[in-house]
Amino acid sequence: MTAVDDTATASLPDGWSIEPLTGSIGAIVHGIDLRDELSDAEVAAVRTALVGYRVIFFRGQDLTPTQQVAFARRFGELTPAHPLVGGLDDQHPEVLVLDSADYPLGVGSRGSGTSYNDRWHTDVTFSERPPTATVLAAKVLPARGGDTLWCDLVGAYETLSDPIRRLLDDLVAVHDASATFSRFRDDDPSGQQNQRLAQLRSVRHPVVRVHPETGERGLFVNDTFTREIEGLLPAESDALLRLLNTHMVQPERVVRWRWQQGDVAFWDNRSTAHYATADYTDRRVMHRVTIAGERPVGVAGSID
Repeated sequence: MTAVDDTATASLPDGWSIEPLTGSIGAIVHGIDLRDELSDAEVAAVRTALVGYRVIFFRGQDLTPTQQVAFARRFGELTPAHPLVGGLDDQHPEVLVLDSADYPLGVGSRGSGTSYNDRWHTDVTFSERPPTATVLAAKVLPARGGDTLWCDLVGAYETLSDPIRRLLDDLVAVHDASATFSRFRDDDPSGQQNQRLAQLRSVRHPVVRVHPETGERGLFVNDTFTREIEGLLPAESDALLRLLNTHMVQPERVVRWRWQQGDVAFWDNRSTAHYATADYTDRRVMHRVTIAGERPVGVAGSID
């Protein structure tokens, strides 16, 4: 299936419609209420749209944390909120709160410094089994700014030249979180975050990931967590990653979402990277839930 495929709309439930947002990625799903208990057929339709469009959006949902967790759980087992940060509360350990008022991850609005959230990244690729997908709900929004962008990593791979694709198919990249979350070392009076950081190890993933549902090949590197490409000289690795990170975010493969109150975004973490713009000064609060994933598989199979 390509990123925008008519099969994603061929078997929609009655009353639903899909509004594609670009020629390559992103669509709004109309006519669905995520607060309802979805049937198996409706879940299957959402999954088809998700895989086909990479990221899908739902307007006016106003989900409670319990409803958000229940919706996400229909698509698989959920992960804890984050490897380094606890969840919303004891009843919702899966919900990560992204609040610009305090940002425990060092994420912030304009003037508070660069963080991983306002850099292009794919969620938690520094783990052996990165999430399959992410559900993000808007809770408090600034008067302007705070948009999120997603890029199509399958389209990025497919638009590279044949020689570059052949080179990438056999390569392995190292992903690491220690530099990204280094702020914990300076702002950790209890020492608990440093202990969690110390438990994180570098992981190896294929540079080209084969999508487990479609068989499509897509880039699986990002500007935040990919440290190096194995077997290359440092200058070669840096140059190749710079090429890929620039290529994947070309406008032709990017969708930009302007949030409204109650919006929900649902994206395929196996075929996208995203970027949260830090162009606002008032408060922004989002709730994130991630669905557990499998170990990425490359063109030659699993990495030992």
